[in-house]
Amino acid sequence: MSAKGTAVPHVLAADDLPSDAPAYDVVVVGFGIAGGCAALEAARAGASVLLLEKAAVHGGTSSMSGGHFYLGGGTAVQRATEQEDSAEAMYDYLVAVSKDPEPDKIRAYCDDSVAHFEWLESLGFEFERSFYPEKAVIQPGTQGLMFTGNEKVWPFREQARPAPRGHKVPVPGDTEGARMVMDLLRERVEEAGVTVRYETGATNLVASTGGEVVGVAWRSFEETGCVASPAVVLAAGGFVMNPDMVAEHTPALGSKLFTLGSTYDDGLGIRLGRSVGAELKHMDEPFITAPVYPPSVLVTGLLVNQEGRRFVAEDSYHSRTSQFVMEQTGSAAYLIVDSEHVEYPAMPLVPLLDGYESVAEMALGLGVPEAALQETLDRYNEHAAHGEDPDFHKAAEWLAPQSIGPWAVFDVRLGHALYAGFTLGGIRVSVDGEAQRPDGSVVTGLYAAGACASNLAQDGKGYCSGTQLGEGSYFGRRAGRHAARVS
Repeated sequence: MSAKGTAVPHVLAADDLPSDAPAYDVVVVGFGIAGGCAALEAARAGASVLLLEKAAVHGGTSSMSGGHFYLGGGTAVQRATEQEDSAEAMYDYLVAVSKDPEPDKIRAYCDDSVAHFEWLESLGFEFERSFYPEKAVIQPGTQGLMFTGNEKVWPFREQARPAPRGHKVPVPGDTEGARMVMDLLRERVEEAGVTVRYETGATNLVASTGGEVVGVAWRSFEETGCVASPAVVLAAGGFVMNPDMVAEHTPALGSKLFTLGSTYDDGLGIRLGRSVGAELKHMDEPFITAPVYPPSVLVTGLLVNQEGRRFVAEDSYHSRTSQFVMEQTGSAAYLIVDSEHVEYPAMPLVPLLDGYESVAEMALGLGVPEAALQETLDRYNEHAAHGEDPDFHKAAEWLAPQSIGPWAVFDVRLGHALYAGFTLGGIRVSVDGEAQRPDGSVVTGLYAAGACASNLAQDGKGYCSGTQLGEGSYFGRRAGRHAARVS
C-alpha cells in the first residue's frame, strides 16, 4: 500500500461531467512562471482560459527565487557588455552538461532565446545592461549578467565556447527578485482576459474512455466542481514539500536539508499526469547545494573527502560540487584554504570548522589519513604553482598554492553545512509541452510545464542557475500556444 502522499488521484469519467459544467478552451493549473506564461500565451492566441491557483496569491515558488533566467545566443545584455555568444555555442553547452539531452528542446530553447528574452522584457521591465565578473551564487546588486553554470569548467569549456547566460532581474539580493516578474505577469494575464481563481486547486482529471483529457475537477475550501476543457496545462510545481514522494524518489532531500519551495510544491501536478498514463522522468535527481563561495577567493582552496583526497574541480558550479560531495563517504568533505587566501563569508552556508597550525594537526582534527592529506596538499600546491591541475583541470584563474599555515578548514559535510535542495524530475513532455506515455505517444488534451515537467533541468551536476525560470517561462509559453491551437 502506497503512502498517502504518493497516492495517484483517480480519473473521473467524461460521462460524469455535468452537462452544465463551465467550459473553457484551456485550463491552466498553477500560477507560477510556467502557468502564468502558458495562460497568457493561450489567451493571446484567442483561447478562453481559466487559471486555477491553490494559494491565495499568484507567484508560487517562482516568486521566491532570486530572479535568474538562463538566456543566451546574443541577448541585448550580452551584446551591451561585449560578451560574445551564439545559439550554437549555447546549444553545444547545454547538450554537453545534460544527463540525457533532448536535442529538439535544447535547439528550440537556444534558437528562440533572444526572442524569449525580448518577450520577457515586454512584460514591463528591463534586465540591466551590466556584467558581474565575480564568482558568486547570485549577483549582489542589480547587475544583469553573470556566469551561472559550468561554462568555464572542464571539460565543458572545451566542448562549447563559454559565455555568461545568467540574466538577473534588476532587484538586489538573492531572494524574491522574480516576484517583480510575477507581478507584471499577473497584470498581463488579467489584461488578456484570463479568468483567475485563487484558493482553488485541481483534484482530478476528467478523461474520455479513449484516454483523452477533457476536463478537470477542482476544490475551493468545501466547494467542489468540474470544468470542461479540451486542453489542460499542469504547471503546479515540484514535490519537495511532499515527504512521501521525497522518500520514494529523492530520499537525500528528506534529511539534514533546508527545502526550497512553497507550501504547494506537493507533487500533485505530477501525480495527476501519472493518473492518465504519462511517464515520469528524472524523478530521482534532486538539486542539492551548499555553496562554498562567495568570497570567490575560497575557490582557490582544495576540497578533500574523508580519505584525504580531492574528488572534484573546486571551480565547479556549486550544485555540481555538492552533488559530488553527496557521493563521498558519509557525504563528507572539507575545504582547505591557507592563511594567504582565506576570507570569511558574511553569511556562511559552509561554516568554519577550525584553524590548524600543521597538516598533522589538521589530519587529526578531521579524522583523515595524514599521509594521504599531506600527499594531496603537496601535489595540489606543486601543480598550482605552475597554473596547472592535471587531476581535475581546475581553471588557472582559480589555482593558487595553499602552502602558508595556518590553514582554515570549512565544513562541507552534509548535516553541518547548510544544504538546500529542491526536486527536478517530472512529467515527460514533447517540445510543445504535450504529456507523453512511456512509448512516446501523447496523452491527448494534457500538457505540463515548469517544475512538474521534465525539460532542460535534469540533475544537479549539470544544472545552471536560471534554468527553471528560463525553461518554465519558455516551455510554458509553448504549451499555452499549442493548447490554444488544439482547442
